[in-house]
Amino acid sequence: MANITIENIVASTQIAKGLDIKLLAEKIADSKYNPEEFPGLILHFKEPKTATLIFSSGKVICTGAKNMEEVDYTIGRIIDEIKKIGIHVMKKPEVKTQNIVASSDLKKELHLDSVAKGLLSENVEYEPEQFPGLVYRMEDLGVVLLLFSSGKLVCTGAKKLEDVSHAIDTMADKLSSMGVL
Repeated sequence: MANITIENIVASTQIAKGLDIKLLAEKIADSKYNPEEFPGLILHFKEPKTATLIFSSGKVICTGAKNMEEVDYTIGRIIDEIKKIGIHVMKKPEVKTQNIVASSDLKKELHLDSVAKGLLSENVEYEPEQFPGLVYRMEDLGVVLLLFSSGKLVCTGAKKLEDVSHAIDTMADKLSSMGVL
């Protein structure tokens, strides 16, 4: 099992049927709202270091979290802030993970030309003139792995932590069977 670091979790939820974003912008300190640039209210938190996007539809998107506890805590803070204003919102909305970005280090330099040839797949893109990493799409999991010559890799597109682990372990196994690791 590879050592995995969660870099970012993007999650969404619906906290109300609709929200008055202009009112929220006036009442919530340090919020940013510029409808000409972006249709949602932006709110940054220092601890945990997360950001939320709040839309008039009642949808909230949380980004920057490193684990689901930070997601839940951040959404809870948003709900508390909005309740203080006197606006009714759901107490325990369903939170859906939209994307998990994770990284890992295989601790071995990779010759990406050889790896691209060894993977023999239409799921591989390697054009070093365009991007310094190899792009490998794991369609069964809905994830994309980015492999770099340093041995570092990034996994994006996962919706569950288990999918991150599975994708990285599967890639490590493929590289081992090719004699690369």
